[in-house]
Amino acid sequence: MIKFFKSLYFTQRVFVALFTIAVIFLFSYWFEVIYTVAWLFVVVLVLFVILDIVTLFKNTGLNATRILSEKFSNSDENAVKVEIRNKYNFQIRCEVIDELPVQFQKRDFLKIFTIPAKGKHTFEYLVRPVHRGEYIFGKLNLYATTKLRLAKKRQVFDEDQMVKVYPSFIQMKKLDFLAIDNKISQPGLKKIRRIGHTMEFEQIKEYVTGDDVRTINWKATAKQGNLMVNQFQDQKAQPVYSVIDTGRVMKMPFNGLSLLDYAINSALAFSNVALKKKDKVGFLSFSNELEYLLGASSKFTQLNRILETLYNVKTGFRDPDYSLLYSRVKKHINQRSLLMLYTNFEHPSGLKRQLPYLKALARKHVLVVIFFENTEVQKLIETDADSVASSAHQTIAEQFSYDKIKMAKELQRNGIQTILTKPEDLSINTINKYLEIKARGIL
Repeated sequence: MIKFFKSLYFTQRVFVALFTIAVIFLFSYWFEVIYTVAWLFVVVLVLFVILDIVTLFKNTGLNATRILSEKFSNSDENAVKVEIRNKYNFQIRCEVIDELPVQFQKRDFLKIFTIPAKGKHTFEYLVRPVHRGEYIFGKLNLYATTKLRLAKKRQVFDEDQMVKVYPSFIQMKKLDFLAIDNKISQPGLKKIRRIGHTMEFEQIKEYVTGDDVRTINWKATAKQGNLMVNQFQDQKAQPVYSVIDTGRVMKMPFNGLSLLDYAINSALAFSNVALKKKDKVGFLSFSNELEYLLGASSKFTQLNRILETLYNVKTGFRDPDYSLLYSRVKKHINQRSLLMLYTNFEHPSGLKRQLPYLKALARKHVLVVIFFENTEVQKLIETDADSVASSAHQTIAEQFSYDKIKMAKELQRNGIQTILTKPEDLSINTINKYLEIKARGIL
């Protein structure tokens, strides 16, 4: 009985009808003839409500399932599918209220539609998470009404379903083609000219038309009596590391996503491309202490290991310790490697303090420092000033923008590769830089 009353609701029509009847009773004080009419309306309303309740509760009614992916992709649109089956022998009107995870802060979810007798209805909706971690979906609430629409029957399905939000594997798949063909033309991708022989020797073979004459092996030619050339293959299995600063500078949000999550999404996409290019991929994160260190490997399981590691990376409010980074890299990474360092500098003084350690890293490894343009500052610069105060704000914003360019130039002057990018362009710019380094044989 308690379950019955918990699942029974009355629609707005019932309360409108009761209000109307109350008004009729009020006027019957002056017009006694309508007193009987008022009671007649009461009886009719009660009969229809009872009929509606019996019709709704005479069988199980509806069945519903919420279908979730095994994992969600952070910062991307993820589909949630809901299937509803009508077991009634008549058409019903259905209202669906899904209790979304608290991270979405959405409390107005409502879908309304009709389902034919013994029919089925399926719909999808999209959610965009902006934080990694566990997301718990609450109750899937269904409210069924008949054509009378006087009573509602509430049914609850799929309570407390959990899904994990991982770094953006959707973005990773979108950029996967870069590992297949560098010549594919896509917006934002650069054509890299290959310079010199960034290759390993493979064999000596007889010259054929079209071979590069610069590869002729004159000693072998003298022995064989025919032109012989050296054949090379692309260098492979070079170690590349994504190094992520998890300090307070990476806490800054842009479009709902922190700089750390932009860096994590980029590191995953970049690692996937590097693995497809037959390089060994590793990962390192640090702030005031070394947090995660995953040695470089080219095994097919390495991408999953990186994905699971990136899922657990968190940021705090501590300053990064670059002296610690240098000592740990020196101790654990012995082979010359490509280090893609994701960090952020807002002022030249901040870079100046860390520059000695960055230069020390760059002496043994190929270091690429990746930091971010402040897109909000750029918007302020492009806005037309309409007062003295706004002009002053623009001047300060232009100084911030100039400082970013100045820091990039300072890093390059010290022999450190640099990427200064908008957060939304981070992944494509990082992969472009990696392909450029590979093509030019810098590593």
